[in-house]
Amino acid sequence: MRTSRISQETTKLVLAAAAARRSTRSSVSRLDVEDAVPPPKRQKRERTPRTPMKTSPGRSVAVKKEIDESITTSPVLDHRRVRKPARQVKNEENGEVEIHAPNDWKEVYAAVKEMRLTGPAQNAAVDTMGCERLAEKDASPKVRRYQTLTALMLSSQTKDTTNALAMKRLYTELPPHKEGAPGGLNLENILAVDPKLLNELIWAVGFHNNKTKYIKAAAEILRDNWGGDIPDTIEGLVSLPGVGPKMAHLCLSVAWGRTEGIGVDVHVHRITNLWGWHKTKGPEETRLALQAWLPQELWHEINWLLVGFGQTVCLSVGRKCGECDLGLKGLCKSAERAKVNIGRKTKEERIVTDGSGREVLEKRESVKVERVMGDMTVNADA
Repeated sequence: MRTSRISQETTKLVLAAAAARRSTRSSVSRLDVEDAVPPPKRQKRERTPRTPMKTSPGRSVAVKKEIDESITTSPVLDHRRVRKPARQVKNEENGEVEIHAPNDWKEVYAAVKEMRLTGPAQNAAVDTMGCERLAEKDASPKVRRYQTLTALMLSSQTKDTTNALAMKRLYTELPPHKEGAPGGLNLENILAVDPKLLNELIWAVGFHNNKTKYIKAAAEILRDNWGGDIPDTIEGLVSLPGVGPKMAHLCLSVAWGRTEGIGVDVHVHRITNLWGWHKTKGPEETRLALQAWLPQELWHEINWLLVGFGQTVCLSVGRKCGECDLGLKGLCKSAERAKVNIGRKTKEERIVTDGSGREVLEKRESVKVERVMGDMTVNADA
């Protein structure tokens, strides 16, 4: 007589339980129900074979295999410089407020100076055509001072190259104030020249119409109030029409050899704000901010330094961050990282031996590629 599978399993459970009761506890350990009953056998499901994919003659089917691989990557180092701008700090001992300089200003200043002297920022227009270099060398000190003042008045909103051309025309085309007197740029000839002719001679500079009026009016003030010479104080210089604080400080430093302030133009204002030294709205505010902490022995040099740097590397449009050491060293917070990563093109010269055994000088241009992680520079060639 056939019995069902459930009845057979029940019988096995009863027999196993009876055997467990007959055995002593010391000799046989208790069995769990799951240990007494073997697990049911799993029935394998027959899989129907798949029909092969039909393809047209001459056509192959590409099967793409995807392999999952665990890729271990090391964490990217992110050593960021802690930059602190110029700030006011209260002295706990005496309670006075002190101005602390930006923490990395010396390193930035030294790097820019090296670029101006031997790097990509050398030979700027200001080095040969700046206002302090446009006065005639063979003129008297009094005439040279007036020529320096005139060059500064023409330089506003004007490139150094254009300003130098306008000054050259004044030296060569300005007629003498009387017969037998020398022509060229001096106070007497400016007083006598017709405003229309003066305007034609300086037409290339920015706002030449206004500058013509300023130069003529200033010449009369110098004749009547200053004995034909230029003022030797900041207050006297800024009292002249068309002369602002920047021109006054530069003129006093160049013409009289006294530096009482920083000449801040658009380059100095723009670049120092890009570095994060301060947040100022105009050149005059920048001048006061710099003078609060920059050593006075650098007040005259910083104008030459940053004007040339702004003319060659840190341009107002299209900055050359890939050629700037500040970007490569992580010293400029405004550096364009894409340009920095490409690197700076450097020209190298080396002496090699050719096939005939002669030593020749070979010039090759290489590209120095550097990766910048955060503010830490890593040389890819190392």
